[in-house]
Parts: sequence; structure tokens; C-alpha cells
Amino acid sequence: MKVVRKLVRVVITAIGGIIGYQLFVYGWPFITTVGSFEGNVVVYGGTMAVGILSGGSIAFLLSPSIINGSLSVIQWSEAWLQKIPVYDVITGALGLIVGLIIANLLGFPLSRVPFIGFVLPLVANLGLGYLGMILAVKRKEEIHQLIHSLRPGREKAAPAEAKSEPKILDTSVIIDGRIADICKSGFIEGDLIIPGFVLEELRHIADSSDLLKRNRGRRGLDILNKIQKELEFQVQINETDYDDIAEVDSKLVRLAQEMKGKILTNDFNLNKVAELQGVTVLNINELANAVKPVVLPGEEMLVHLIKNGKEAGQGVAYLDDGTMIVVDGGKRHIGKSIEVLVTSVLQTAAGRMIFAKPKAEERAL
Repeated sequence: MKVVRKLVRVVITAIGGIIGYQLFVYGWPFITTVGSFEGNVVVYGGTMAVGILSGGSIAFLLSPSIINGSLSVIQWSEAWLQKIPVYDVITGALGLIVGLIIANLLGFPLSRVPFIGFVLPLVANLGLGYLGMILAVKRKEEIHQLIHSLRPGREKAAPAEAKSEPKILDTSVIIDGRIADICKSGFIEGDLIIPGFVLEELRHIADSSDLLKRNRGRRGLDILNKIQKELEFQVQINETDYDDIAEVDSKLVRLAQEMKGKILTNDFNLNKVAELQGVTVLNINELANAVKPVVLPGEEMLVHLIKNGKEAGQGVAYLDDGTMIVVDGGKRHIGKSIEVLVTSVLQTAAGRMIFAKPKAEERAL
């Protein structure tokens, strides 16, 4: 690293010497006007040497600051670029190139404008380059769809893709964590959209002074990293915000309406509000209840009783999916695994409950 710094310092010194020489070349006519030095080779050579040495010396003395400043800028740029999705960087670069091409096509006509023609090409390059980059990033989704529509065979694939609406995640479903396993199973199609206001809420939770909230927030961020890095899913951060809306749930509904997408949540209240406004909701809890195995009265199963029930003589057990089993007369079997016979199944808004009796007692009857 020290060798590289020395080489860079030599290059900076050489550039300083060249700048000093150029200043001498431009300044020589002025020197000859204030003194009778025109044609004097000695004065010319001495002045040129002074210019080169002065420029090189100044550059040599400033080179440590220039090198350190350049390294700081490079490190900052790398950290900043790492936060930006690769797709945004590529789209922005393409927009910048298009903007510069248009600016250079206009450069010659603009340079012919009287008085200010010398500066207009520079202004056009800076302005159109920046404008092209910003527009490309803002319209990246439309550009992406346009490129895909131009690919061969897209006409047949279009109807199938039209059904894959974007899925917008809310804070509760991210913290819950089950969304990562559902994505891994392949039951969800389309892009996953993380609104910026949801990500900001998640960051606030992760920075909370409450230990439980802080752990939940950090778990949510870990789940997002897992989905983005380990799973083949397109995760997009949508920075759209609505200053006229205070509640995050209302912002989610508005964003889903504008994007024509679906909201992924396990929030019961958000579910109802979204449905009232015509937004489709995919509720993780409803999915979990739907995939639980069906148990019918009369079936037998082996359960492990772990605690007392609410009523006298009852024992409580749980299935692997969390379904509660209430066993009448199971209190004396707490701490043991016994075979039970299902007597009834109760479906509630909170989930499903199974009622049973010990199989041995049923036989005795």
C-alpha cells in the first residue's frame, strides 16, 4: 500500500508540474508585455523551470491531503452504492448514457449561441445526464416491462405473468417470520414489495428501548435479508410515501390500490379494512389454518398432556402445529403420552380446538 501511495504521489507531482508549465505558457505573453524579455531564451527557460518546479512542489505538498480525501470519497461511494440495488445502478447508468448522448448531439448547436455558447454544452451535459439518470430510476418498472415485452415469445407468456400481482408486505408479517418459509415453498409468485414506510417502522422497532420489541424488529430485518439473499425472489424497496396519511395500514391500502397488488399480512384489522376498500389480502394466519390436517370425530391419536384444562378433570395437549386438544378426564395423565379418541372439533376465529377422551376409558364404557 505504501508503494502505491508513493507512486500516486509521484503522478500527482508530475501533474502539478504540467499544470505549472501550462500556466507558464499562458503567462509568457503577459511577462513580455511588462518587460523586454521577448526572445530572451535564458529568461524564457528560467521562467519555464520556475513554473514547473512551483507547480510540482505545490502538488507534492498537497498530495497527502489529495490522496486521503480521494480515499475517503471512494470509501463513501462504495458504502453508498452497496445500499442501492444493482438493478437501480444499472438502470441509472443507462439513463445517464442516454442523457449524455443527447447532450452531445445538442453540443455543437448550443456552442454557436453568442456570448454564452462556450458554457452551454457543459450545462447540457450536466443537466441532461442527471435528468436521464433520475428518470430512468424513477421509471425503472416501466423500462423493465418494456424490455421484457420486446423479448421473443413474450406474447404467449404475458397472460400468465398478468396473474402474478406484486405482493406488498406489512410489518407484522415480516416480524412473524413464516413468510420466508412460504416463499421457499414456492406457493407465492410475483415480486415482493417492501414499502419504505414499513421498513422505517421496522427500523424504529429494532431500535426500541424495549428488549422484546427490539428483538422482534431485528428478527424482521433478518427475515428480509434471508428472503433477499437466500431465496430466488425479486425484493423491491418502494419509496412511495403519502404525507397526507398518518397510519401505516392506510398507506399500505393506498399503495396496493395504486400498484394493483395484494397485501401480505397476519393483522386481522388490516385484513378487514383492506377488504372493505377492495384490496385483496393474503392472510398468513388463514393460510396456516387452511393447511392444518383435518381431524374428524372418532379418529384416534397419540398426544402428550402437559397441563390442566379450565374445567375440572381436563388435561390439555398440543399438536405440532399448535392446535389445542382438550382431553376430558385427562388430568391424571398429565406428563404422559396417551392415546385419545376425538369427540368433537370446534373452529373459532382464533384457530381450531379439538375435544377428546382417553381411549382406554372409551373402551371401558
